[in-house]
Amino acid sequence: MSCVTALIHQASGIRQRGPNRVITPTEVSFDTLIMTIVLTPYWSNGVQKLKVAHQPPAKPKHGLTPPTLDDETHATRCLLQLRSKDKNIEKYIYLSMLKEQDPNMFYRLCLRYMSEFTPIIYTPTVGDACLQYSHIYRRPEGLFISIKDKGNIRNVIRNWPKLDEARISVVTDGSRILGLGDLGVNGMPISIGKLSLYIAGAGIRPWSTIPICLDLGTNNQKFLDDPLYLGLRRKRAAGEEMTEFMDEFMREMSLAFPKLLVQFEDFSTDAAFLYLSRYRHQYPVFNDDIQGTGAVVLSGLINAARLSSQASGRPITDHRILFFGAGSAGVGVAMQLMSFFTLNGLSEEEARRRIWLVDSGGLVFDKRGKLAEHKKYFSRNDYEGPPITDILEIIDYVKPTALLGLSTISNAFTPSVIRLMAALNPRPIIFPLSNPVRLSECSFHDAVEHTQGTVLFASGSPFPEEEHEGRKMYPGQGNNMYIFPGLGLGSILARATSVTDSMVEASSLGLAGALTEEEHAMGLLYPRIERIREISAHIAKEVVRAAQKAGVDRSTELRKLSDQELLEFVQSKMWNP
Repeated sequence: MSCVTALIHQASGIRQRGPNRVITPTEVSFDTLIMTIVLTPYWSNGVQKLKVAHQPPAKPKHGLTPPTLDDETHATRCLLQLRSKDKNIEKYIYLSMLKEQDPNMFYRLCLRYMSEFTPIIYTPTVGDACLQYSHIYRRPEGLFISIKDKGNIRNVIRNWPKLDEARISVVTDGSRILGLGDLGVNGMPISIGKLSLYIAGAGIRPWSTIPICLDLGTNNQKFLDDPLYLGLRRKRAAGEEMTEFMDEFMREMSLAFPKLLVQFEDFSTDAAFLYLSRYRHQYPVFNDDIQGTGAVVLSGLINAARLSSQASGRPITDHRILFFGAGSAGVGVAMQLMSFFTLNGLSEEEARRRIWLVDSGGLVFDKRGKLAEHKKYFSRNDYEGPPITDILEIIDYVKPTALLGLSTISNAFTPSVIRLMAALNPRPIIFPLSNPVRLSECSFHDAVEHTQGTVLFASGSPFPEEEHEGRKMYPGQGNNMYIFPGLGLGSILARATSVTDSMVEASSLGLAGALTEEEHAMGLLYPRIERIREISAHIAKEVVRAAQKAGVDRSTELRKLSDQELLEFVQSKMWNP
């Protein structure tokens, strides 16, 4: 049998009938053989080979659809059906169905109406989808690996139907979903939603994504008592049991998917830091809560600090940043924001001294008592007084130029807090970054009203525009969606062996520099989300360059490309529906 005939048999799904008998082309219908076979080259052990490229699903044959069905009119029909739903969770369910039945239409609409779709397929609606997951579940959509699979994870992973296509996976254990706590297996929509944004935002191919939920149990008694709960009915694994499970999981993932990038999502604080540190130099892996959030906030801060310093006349290095919230996201962002100061000439130690943390016990300082390991780096040794727990007293002591909220405490930034920030700064930087909206530290309306319109604002979830004294003001949204699609795409194209700090920093600087002149004139801190594909391509190019400088790129042929050629290469690899 010729190679081409064999490939046609493979592509056509032809199977043997009986012992040692293969159907010949003459036994296959004419319609089966009249098809385009696309062969793509790949390297294996130094030898170039060919494989059949992924084929999009064929359109239904004549008579199986209404006579005048056309894509553009159907797009309008789908959009009208979506907008007819009066609850966001119903919109989420509808879009989930559309994505399964007609992914091309789903992503076409998503790209066209990005600002409308993003809050439905991700925050804030995805939080409600997680809370209700066991009640609205309709079909499998991803890979579930439980603590009971320990010792057998290899076989579970290899049940995934597209082993050779896999390039990126978002992995959660459901232990700290957004600001909603331990949701167990109900955290799966986080992985699904994040990968939908990778596809829409960076053109990652849909069939190369793997949403994964690790079911290690849950400590949420409400779910353990729920007869519809889809996860294991046991308390959450921890300590050595969990680490042994994670070691096996990461090892088997790397063996089954040698070209895979892994993104950890919504692990509990201690686990997030532990497993990022444990695996980041062994595998291509990053944690979006720690690194992605830090990168997107750094980008917004760069633009906000420039405007704030212009108003105050103070040097850019004089900024003082107060974090209200010291979990994995808060400390991760704080670590990333050190780059803001080091890029402007300060030493690492000088940068560290420009950052203060506040947790549930108040200001974090050395003599307060025992601290969690991840808080110690930013703990103050220059304060020896009694514990300060009142946020107004802390602000008065620190006199920050920027107040960042990652506490998931709703309305923690009271009118008094906002007014004090405005009294200290002609243009105060206030970033309430907690998700979803109902857990945000303050609203854009309150920030505008109580600063008399001087605030430089970015939030984790979307807020509407505000009118102030005849001027339209636009809220920034420090949405990780600006960062992770381009960071992921660049890491995949570079075939990075690890995701370095320099690559994360490159994604942040790429985003900060992506504002157009019109967006600058509008006072925006982030570009419009409708430009996400353009932004992601630019970020991916910068990430590839950073991977090359760090020497972690395996696609070494990309080194010889000019920046323009590399950008065109990145764009050519982005899937379009």
